[in-house]
Amino acid sequence: MFLGVEWYWWIIILAALGVVIPLKVKFMGWWSKRQQKKEESKCGKWGEEE
Repeated sequence: MFLGVEWYWWIIILAALGVVIPLKVKFMGWWSKRQQKKEESKCGKWGEEE
């Protein structure tokens, strides 16, 4: 028992982190690409040159 939590809960927590962290990294990459595309499409639209 470490920090009041049984050993099998630590395995579950580590497994969850092993799944969630790569998904978050992938999502953040997708989000930044989406934001870049949004900015590119906005530039020059309706005569607004920035």
